[in-house]
Amino acid sequence: MWWDAAECLWEDPDLFFPDGALGRTARNLAAIARTVCARCPVREECLAMALELGAEFGVWGGTTPEERRRMARATAGRRTRELFEAPLSRPA
Repeated sequence: MWWDAAECLWEDPDLFFPDGALGRTARNLAAIARTVCARCPVREECLAMALELGAEFGVWGGTTPEERRRMARATAGRRTRELFEAPLSRPA
């Protein structure tokens, strides 16, 4: 599978899922995790999986939970607009 090539396989999982870390500590750990993600050859696949699963915790594909929530809202908003802007088909 694609995750066999992930850079995070060789890192401490607590770096990506810092249980109980808050404030500056959480931000510092996320920054370090993101540097690992930045060099990862499967970063896009990881992010796609996190978005598909609705991952609420941890750094996935170089993104934080808040960033993924914003991405999901933007995608949902775009889909809604596309539905309302699509022409309605008329019966023949």
